[in-house]
Amino acid sequence: MSLKVNCGDTHNVFVYGSLLADEVVHVLLKRVPSTAPATLQHYHRFKIKDRVYPTILPVQNKKVTGRVLLDISGVELDILDEFEDVEYTRRDVEVSLMQNSEKLRVHAYVWSNPNDPNLYGEWDFEFTRMISSR
Repeated sequence: MSLKVNCGDTHNVFVYGSLLADEVVHVLLKRVPSTAPATLQHYHRFKIKDRVYPTILPVQNKKVTGRVLLDISGVELDILDEFEDVEYTRRDVEVSLMQNSEKLRVHAYVWSNPNDPNLYGEWDFEFTRMISSR
């Protein structure tokens, strides 16, 4: 398997929570970029007490499914950094694209406090959408 590295002035960003919703991405970026379903190995998607959005942290033998926002400009990356705020740290991680198992280096937003007592369980996108639409 080859490892693709993003070249040029664009970025690829792995998303796994509220940014899975096209409507949220569109509000932030004023467009919905091309995406690719992907899996991030050795991470877990946690619920956060009293929040509707999740976070991820490294956890052996776990995986997070999400998608990669492709060809994000530097300005758009700055917008995503602002959206994720100081609670998250942008890290470079390796994901596997679901379509062909190709490896891709991308940015992902990881919770800044790995010892946060407010993290628990596993966050579910569809369940959260259903509850919040009521």
